[in-house]
Amino acid sequence: MKKRGKKYIDALKKAEIENKHFALEDALKMVVDSHHVKFDESVDVAINLGIDVKKNDQQVRGSVLLPHGTGKTVKILVFAKGEKEREALAAGADYVGQEDMITKVQQGFMDFNRVVATPDIMASVGKLGKILGPRGLMPNPKVGTVTFDVGKIVKELKEGKIEFKAEKNGILQASIGKVSFGSSKLKENLIALLEIVNRLKPASSKGVYVKKVSVSSTMGFGVSIDTLKLRNNLI
Repeated sequence: MKKRGKKYIDALKKAEIENKHFALEDALKMVVDSHHVKFDESVDVAINLGIDVKKNDQQVRGSVLLPHGTGKTVKILVFAKGEKEREALAAGADYVGQEDMITKVQQGFMDFNRVVATPDIMASVGKLGKILGPRGLMPNPKVGTVTFDVGKIVKELKEGKIEFKAEKNGILQASIGKVSFGSSKLKENLIALLEIVNRLKPASSKGVYVKKVSVSSTMGFGVSIDTLKLRNNLI
């Protein structure tokens, strides 16, 4: 019997699950079980929300500390001075500074993937808007990255706190861990994210809020979750 390749098998699986919706646990198990590449794939979720992102009162943006983290290495740059600079370093920040670090970033330094700043230095950090903004790295008080409590936020970011924002067409995308986590830990991470997203429902949003949820691995296919059962669990 001719042996079929992984791409062929994946195509068959995708066809089998197309237009079908699965329980949360089953969907995540499919994603984990279909893993076949050599590297530890990230597992991502796409949430289609019933909002109009063009309206200012229907923006959905926030952060959540995932119970099991993301499985990714987090390098944090903190803009702070004095005691807050020492606090950030003690909490595990990779880089801390003021004008010296601002100049370094302006010169091309980008060896970090999260940025925190204290409110008193944000005026200076604003110079980096054109550099950090397009990369989604600009500190923002709405997600807790502009704060005097730098020690706490640095620890949370190291432990797996992520930011999320609904973009075009009301779709919110986020990474909830790695395939190696297994479906149980991925489920706990996803539930934590969904609970926060649910709490952030804009008052002006009418009708169904969480319209569609699908999960996939980096190289895998998307699996749709039964949102009716999901909504009942989140109420």
